[in-house]
Amino acid sequence: MTETNELLDKAKGFWANNNKIITYVGGGVIVLLLSWIGYQKLIKEPKELKAGETVFLAESLFDKMATSGFNKDSVNIVLNGGQTDGNSITGLLKIINNFDGTLTANRARYMVGACYLHIKEFDKAIKYLKDFDGNGADQVQCKAYLMLGHAYAEKNNTAEAMNYYKKAGEVNQKDEAITPDALMIYATYADVNGKNEEAIETYKKIKDNYPNYMGASNGEIDKRLARLGEFK
Repeated sequence: MTETNELLDKAKGFWANNNKIITYVGGGVIVLLLSWIGYQKLIKEPKELKAGETVFLAESLFDKMATSGFNKDSVNIVLNGGQTDGNSITGLLKIINNFDGTLTANRARYMVGACYLHIKEFDKAIKYLKDFDGNGADQVQCKAYLMLGHAYAEKNNTAEAMNYYKKAGEVNQKDEAITPDALMIYATYADVNGKNEEAIETYKKIKDNYPNYMGASNGEIDKRLARLGEFK
């Protein structure tokens, strides 16, 4: 039982230790990843242009929080609007409502979901992250799925948490940073919950596809596989 609890603590600890990295898809980064998909739309539709102009300050503040840390005051401004540094910011919730159907409103849902996750409003985080569509931007979609996994894990909904951790591990398999982390969390939950075949399969997948990942290179995965009856 002690070892099982330790495994689960490691999985949950990933969120606490790496949340800034996971949500760092604000400002210019998310624009770069998503805007190419609707380039023609962005040029041709005044509504899209207006949305892009309106979201700029809220998106910039989100981007700053993603690197320096989230706090309730800044999150409130990003979500609901307000004044900061002499600027009047339009909140992301209003942007989603006023510019629904635009690429800007779509990526605003990602940022809103991340904000709600950080202030522990997990149901709202789930709602907005589910409504977000990466539109082929796999890095962003991977992180959205990973945050959904965290939100469900915080609600002690293990089945849904595992579902989204698995999705996060599948959507961007060429990535060698977040993807193996997502797979490791999924494998850990499978391990803890007696889903041994799934755990073994996923541990092996990490070893084979991501040999430089810390859990693979430091022997942690081999130790877990041995405990499950799988040896080199």
